[in-house]
Amino acid sequence: MCGFFLGLSVMAPGFSGALVAIAMGIYHEIVRIMANPFKKLKENIKFVIPVGIGVVVSFIVFAIAFDEFFDSYEKAIMLLFVGLIAGSIPLVYMEVKKIGFKMFYLIGALIAFAIAVVIGVFAFGEGGLMSGDTASTADWLGLAIGGFAAGVTALIPGMSLATVLVLLGVYGPVISSVRGLLGMDFSYIAPIAIFAICVVIGLMATAKGVKYIFAKFPGFSNTTVLGFQFGSLISIAYQSHQIVDPNFTWLLGSIMLVVGFGISIMVMFLGKMMNKSELEE
Repeated sequence: MCGFFLGLSVMAPGFSGALVAIAMGIYHEIVRIMANPFKKLKENIKFVIPVGIGVVVSFIVFAIAFDEFFDSYEKAIMLLFVGLIAGSIPLVYMEVKKIGFKMFYLIGALIAFAIAVVIGVFAFGEGGLMSGDTASTADWLGLAIGGFAAGVTALIPGMSLATVLVLLGVYGPVISSVRGLLGMDFSYIAPIAIFAICVVIGLMATAKGVKYIFAKFPGFSNTTVLGFQFGSLISIAYQSHQIVDPNFTWLLGSIMLVVGFGISIMVMFLGKMMNKSELEE
């Protein structure tokens, strides 16, 4: 289940896989394994295999779903993303409140907010999300760079892995490669493998640094994450307003907004329940 929800973060811009991992109580375990994968190797394998299966299944399901629905319901899907982000904000806010807020934390939050707004404008403007490469052969160098950047981003709570993929122009090639592979076109095995390997390299390269920063400066780090979240929320909401979609109705948009919010809340709730059960055992 944890892996399944983590897989969603790869496909949904604005949805932070790190926040899902935190809510489900597996974030520190993931960071530990990525920082030193060969320490307690057997335990690591037992943990990684079920989570990995969930990620792969989720990745395939949502890659197909988003690819299909974007063509006809782009604006509604964008509002789904708005709901996903909004539903994850309370978790980070509670972390900031628990640690304690200081005025100088606003520096990080404002910088993060500005970066998220700029990223959102480039990602979801003209030539952004819906203009990804659908060619049969993806740019392998681009996939390698995008995969590494995705791995770096994946461990930063509040950052959206999918938004980075869009910015670097590899969101379309990744979806295209997945759909091609599912269509039994094995020429897509190499691009997907390159992307996946570089994601793992990015995770391993930054795991220790991310763990240190959030352990040493939790208040500043979490407040900065809030800045990213609010910036992403505003960016995506604004860009969804700019989309001209003949199939859009406000009823459908409202439903998708509520569904997105509900999914985030459900993921956080399930995470807490699973984490609580694990602690009791």
